[in-house]
Amino acid sequence: MGHIWAIYSKDLRNISRNSAAAIIILGLAFLPSLYAWFNIKASWDPYGQTGSLAIAVVNNDEGAELRGTPIHVGDEIIASLKENKKIGWVFVEEKKAIEGVKHGDYYASITIPADFSAKMATVLTDKLQQAELDYAVNEKINAVSPKIAQKGASGIIEEVRASFVKTANETIFRIFNQIGVELEANKPAIEQVRNTVFKLEALIPQINEAVALASTDIDKSKKIVATVQTELPKAAELAKDGEAFTKQLGHFFDQSGATLDTAGPLIKQDLQLLLETSNSIGALTGILQDSSIDPEAVKSAVVLAEKRLTSAVSVTGGMINLLERLNETVDGKLLTSTIDRLKQVNSRFKQQLALVQQIQSAIDKGEKPAQTLIDRLGTLSKETSQILTDVLSRYDSEILPRIKQAAGKAKQAAAKAQSVLAEANKLVPSALQVVNDAAKGLELGSKELAKIQKNLPAAEQKIKDFAKRIRDLEKEGNLNELVDLLKNDAEREGAFFAEPVVLKENRLFPIPNYGSAMSPFFTTLSLWVGALLLVSLLTVDVHRPENTYRSYHIYFGRYLTFLTIAIVQSLLVTLGDIYLLKAFVADKMWFVLFGVVLSAVFMLIVYTLVSIFGNVGKAMAIVLLVLQLAGSGGTFPIQVTPPFFQAIHPFLPFTYAISMMREAVGGILWDIVARDLVALAIFAGVAMLLGLALKKWINRYSVKMVEKAKESGLIH
Repeated sequence: MGHIWAIYSKDLRNISRNSAAAIIILGLAFLPSLYAWFNIKASWDPYGQTGSLAIAVVNNDEGAELRGTPIHVGDEIIASLKENKKIGWVFVEEKKAIEGVKHGDYYASITIPADFSAKMATVLTDKLQQAELDYAVNEKINAVSPKIAQKGASGIIEEVRASFVKTANETIFRIFNQIGVELEANKPAIEQVRNTVFKLEALIPQINEAVALASTDIDKSKKIVATVQTELPKAAELAKDGEAFTKQLGHFFDQSGATLDTAGPLIKQDLQLLLETSNSIGALTGILQDSSIDPEAVKSAVVLAEKRLTSAVSVTGGMINLLERLNETVDGKLLTSTIDRLKQVNSRFKQQLALVQQIQSAIDKGEKPAQTLIDRLGTLSKETSQILTDVLSRYDSEILPRIKQAAGKAKQAAAKAQSVLAEANKLVPSALQVVNDAAKGLELGSKELAKIQKNLPAAEQKIKDFAKRIRDLEKEGNLNELVDLLKNDAEREGAFFAEPVVLKENRLFPIPNYGSAMSPFFTTLSLWVGALLLVSLLTVDVHRPENTYRSYHIYFGRYLTFLTIAIVQSLLVTLGDIYLLKAFVADKMWFVLFGVVLSAVFMLIVYTLVSIFGNVGKAMAIVLLVLQLAGSGGTFPIQVTPPFFQAIHPFLPFTYAISMMREAVGGILWDIVARDLVALAIFAGVAMLLGLALKKWINRYSVKMVEKAKESGLIH
């Protein structure tokens, strides 16, 4: 121990007495800090500066009409982008946009074609056309900018889709609402006609009694007939009003049927969009397993998949609700099988949404999503696509006719009501004539009573038939249910289907900027670079006669010198990160202490390699640095790197060093820190064992080779 301390204390004295050596060593202690600070500052907030990323936007849209409502989707997109400051949108002519992209003035361009709104408006026709945005990108300018530009373009498409779904749904629900409101407003008149017919039916016994008694009690019959004469004009007036109203009611149901006809293509388009969503999830599983894809693109794809699945769950739920309500109006429940299939789709979309959220959570934590999650997601996507493909294949030939049959059922009920009321209008004057005849008969005497008694049975039968048809009509459907089905808040329901779910973000261990998030990587890297600088400029040998010190004396004695300088390097880097750069660090004291531990371990590893192998050891330390840059997961998640780097990831010191520093920056979980410290202790122990076991033996046989190499004049 005395020899080890003698070597260390002599090194400190030599440094303090030799100003040139002191200046060089101070420079070596400070250089790693510059390496870390410049890199952290340069990457401080790159994604917060995307407002300077120029993307050209061209609007050639000529507009269109949707059910009489003018729509200008291109203008809506432009207005929305002008409010979006996340990307530097530039609004130019088409020719200038293309030339600008070619020459690098713009990173990308997005062109809205002239027929963009027109194609969107085909949603309520039998000839659906998919609208397109022309996207051009210059990928040779920068490796990352195309991904950011593509993310901006995807955001535009999602925003357009949500906006247009809201507009189309509002139009349909507004028509339903108009019919429902008018039908509800006239409901008292319908009820009044019904009650009058039933009241007239109840008066039939009194009429018969009046005629029967007329022959024996003329005065009593006159009073009864007078009562009937008072009620019959009211019934006649209501019958006329009822006939006029039933015509209007039939018109309402015609509109309802037309509306359901136009809703048919919309339901089919929603099914096609659901199928596209399911297929996109299948494509997502391929992206998650493709390690060559940029991590930001993977993350964006997962976020977009979550939005599309959330929307798909809502759309299938709304579609199921509408079909169930229509199914109640159809004998035999003809839509039951379709509803059951859609419920299966809804259930699978919910399962896929839960899996995507788990995958996103793993990606946000820097972990690789479990293969079981990806496989399960792919299986659910295939099952969902198969079900939707089957439903779409039967839509035009089976499902749509059944939807129209429901509309026809309501229309037939209205037609029956109109027929009944028309007959009532013809019947009431006849009944009134009978009563008037009865009154005359009372005046004319018994001869006229015979004629009245002859006509009464026919009039009685007509009134009973009319009442019976009204009762049959009521059995087939409830007026209140029909009003509830049609009456909706168009704007509210349209907005709901456009954005049925709002994402509530819950950030665990939040880090305010990208530079702070990258400080664990660059700090760890700078400490390894600092160790390389030290072994490159300072010797690991002690220039004394061979028999003065043993190999382990030299190994430990000189290491203490290197360790002292390495600790200074660590303190400068970590304290500078915190107080000079103002990087966010949740646990400052542990950040500094962890940095000291890393310096000690890195210095031991690099020092041991050079102490044993000389210049070859320096090359080995550099090779190890290169492998750790790609294999430690410091910049990209290790799950997106090639298989080779994933295989060596658990065996690299950087893996555990960066993990430990991240704990100090974001918030410490001590079980993770304990795992990292154990791993680093193992690396240090292995390095020390190699140094003690191999230094003396290898140094003895490498002296001649080193001397021979020095004779070349090229190697020191």
